[in-house]
Amino acid sequence: MGHAEPRVGASTRAKRMLTSRLGSAVAVVIAVLWTVPIVGLLVSSVRPEAEIRTSGWWTFFTNPAFTLENYNEVLFGRASSGQLSNFFINSIVITVPATIIPLVAATMAAYCFSVLQWRGRDTVFVIVFALQIVPLQMALIPLLRIFAGTEVIQNFPYLAVWVAHACFAMPLATFLLHNFMAEIPRELIEAARVDGAGHVTVFLRVMLPLQIPAIASFAIFQFLWVWNDLLVGLTFTGGNNAVQPLTARLSEMAGSRGQDWHLLTSGAFVSIIVPLIVFFALQKYFVRGLLAGSVKG
Repeated sequence: MGHAEPRVGASTRAKRMLTSRLGSAVAVVIAVLWTVPIVGLLVSSVRPEAEIRTSGWWTFFTNPAFTLENYNEVLFGRASSGQLSNFFINSIVITVPATIIPLVAATMAAYCFSVLQWRGRDTVFVIVFALQIVPLQMALIPLLRIFAGTEVIQNFPYLAVWVAHACFAMPLATFLLHNFMAEIPRELIEAARVDGAGHVTVFLRVMLPLQIPAIASFAIFQFLWVWNDLLVGLTFTGGNNAVQPLTARLSEMAGSRGQDWHLLTSGAFVSIIVPLIVFFALQKYFVRGLLAGSVKG
């Protein structure tokens, strides 16, 4: 009798498919399709206004014309056409706390749902999970009414935006971090408890270091979401230019009659610099976080 062939796991089949010639070719095509628009954006941002209005960006390679006037106008020019430098700082002030706050809260919540034993734990977790299906737009007005006209917002104008982004991110962050934490072997926790460690020590010394890939993965998603957000920023800043994010200014940069649309390329490239830096800085953790929950062969 012949020997039965060993079963091939799902991850093994996926690995073979991705590392095949066809998979490599598809990856190259996708990379090119993603890269070409960014190259076009960069090239257009350093072309003179007359060239941008009369020819496509690809003509730069046959008839190169270079200028930094677009960037100077966007970052430090007149208010009607740019001055993105102040809005750039606003976006950083909004995005960093709006990323850290939900991550800190969700990490502790995930520990409570995956490690601690308490009555009604599974029911509460299902409720938190179900909050993901609530449309963001339904919560904007109730949240806005809580903060509108209060003395707290007058003294801390960024607080409403931070709280809004944190509230919208908490359900998904808790769900993802809980799933990651639930797969950590319980033997590690039991060994720590045998050594006399309490919940605070177990959380800080055992669970938190193992959560770094998952935390970094969600931090990238949350950072990009908040940085590129326009709806929440416009709603909770109340049209106040002193606290409005970069996206709010970009939406107005073309001018009332669209006469300054040539500046959008420079403004758009300025807006993607920070997300690119964050992504490449956390790339290794991002990949580890994505692979952590994969099916083993």
